[in-house]
Amino acid sequence: MTSRTPQRAPGRFKPLAPAPAAPQRLPEWFKIKHVLSPKYEEVRGIMDRHDLHTVCREANCPNARECWHHGTATFMILGDVCTRGCTFCDVMKGQPTVTDWAEPARVADAAAEMGLRYVVVTSVDRDDLPDGGAEMFARTIRALRHRVPGIEVEVLIPDFQGDPEALRVVLEAEPDVLNHNLETVPRLYTTVRRGAKYQQSLDLLRQARTISPRITIKSGLMVGLGERTGELLQTMRDIRDTGCDLLTIGQYLAPSREHHPVVNFVTPRTFERLGHYGNALGFRNVFSGPLVRSSYHAFEER
Repeated sequence: MTSRTPQRAPGRFKPLAPAPAAPQRLPEWFKIKHVLSPKYEEVRGIMDRHDLHTVCREANCPNARECWHHGTATFMILGDVCTRGCTFCDVMKGQPTVTDWAEPARVADAAAEMGLRYVVVTSVDRDDLPDGGAEMFARTIRALRHRVPGIEVEVLIPDFQGDPEALRVVLEAEPDVLNHNLETVPRLYTTVRRGAKYQQSLDLLRQARTISPRITIKSGLMVGLGERTGELLQTMRDIRDTGCDLLTIGQYLAPSREHHPVVNFVTPRTFERLGHYGNALGFRNVFSGPLVRSSYHAFEER
């Protein structure tokens, strides 16, 4: 593992592009790969057959077809109904159903059928559960390891409402990567991440480093939500100060007109500069680009 002593960050940074009023069209340089292949249909069939959810479909991810074409997917456990009302997310909100304790075995069976060597597991927010779903994460990690020896497991977890014991339950199952996204700058939390707290998410990353000093810790940010340059750079510094190793930065795309609007499209050059800035802060790796998502090509990021 590389040293966590930050290098000196650049002193100046060009501001993000001026924010047009809710742009409706993608810029010419923003390309989404539409891949049609038998592999896509095969992965969809496996998910349907095992009665599983993926963040690829539930969150309307623009990379779904490309990832499924390569035989990768991010499993979403604990159902498909979220207890929170984040305005950037397309996952259904409401009252979740009863927890399905057979789900970890089905995730493991699907991973084995797909021949995965690296798997990402995430979930909806389950504030209705005493542990926020931590035990289900732990059982899923163990089921995957039992069913597919040698598999690497990344978990993208919610904040568990700041409960360190819930976090400990997940870490004791020994995932290879623990990911928790900050998503945006603190000023926008009340409109973008309703029910979440900026400091609580930072504390979770810091606690993870304390509980498991050797684990790889990851976080992610979206841009184009209306953040200011200084706020974004400060948020990157805050994340790095927790001991976080990996950072993803991608362009926000509104799932519909009812969601938080896209305030601006960040240029590829600016994404490149954000990546350089993050590297200077001391992150082991920064993955910064328009189509970068928290789980996109996750197996290549470590």
